[in-house]
Amino acid sequence: MTVGGWQPARVVEAVGVTPSARLLRLQVPGWPGNDAGQHVDIRLTAEDGYQAVRSYSIGSYGPGETIELAVDEIPDGEVSPYLVRDVLPGDELEVKGPLGGYFVWRPGGAAPVQLIAGGSGIVPLMAMVRAATDAGAAASVRLLYSVRTTEDAIYRDELARTAGDGGVGLTWRFTRAAPSGWTGHVGRVDDDLLRAAVWEPGREPIIFVCGPTGFVEHVADALVGLGHPSARIRTERFGGA
Repeated sequence: MTVGGWQPARVVEAVGVTPSARLLRLQVPGWPGNDAGQHVDIRLTAEDGYQAVRSYSIGSYGPGETIELAVDEIPDGEVSPYLVRDVLPGDELEVKGPLGGYFVWRPGGAAPVQLIAGGSGIVPLMAMVRAATDAGAAASVRLLYSVRTTEDAIYRDELARTAGDGGVGLTWRFTRAAPSGWTGHVGRVDDDLLRAAVWEPGREPIIFVCGPTGFVEHVADALVGLGHPSARIRTERFGGA
């Protein structure tokens, strides 16, 4: 799906989903639709004319003129604090998109799909979960979601509904504190977890990894070390090196 120039977008819904993240639904007249995994640029213009542009993954997919973003606030950021704290339904933004053609998933492939998210890296992968579920392909998809605590998990309730018999295979990793009754390990994603949660290399899965730069690089390197070809691993990262 192709990108146009800057377009006006009206906020139609703004809902807090974690202590630091907010789900936004934007109505974009003439939006051409987007593939699961694509993103948009958001442009804000101050009264003095100063402009700031940031990229945000799209949690929705397919046709229609409404898109969904889930924005996690970055301390001292120029755009995310406004989107998380201040923007209200009825406000207008500028968007450009859809952008990106590499980090996308479309129904129809024979290979199983492995999704690995760190923090707000879940957003484009949630679009893939939704697309796979709607296409009847959820059973061939596994998701490993690493978050600090259960309260920090964006889309927590929807993922719980999506997983299960015939649904996406869901594995959680909590890096700081686990929920009551949790019997698994707490800490960063390691080789043991990847062996247990990820499709084995012999199945030749296509793997999508999204999250902070350090997380993505660590996971991608570990996957290669476990025998997954680098050509089968697609990454999208954010934050400093």
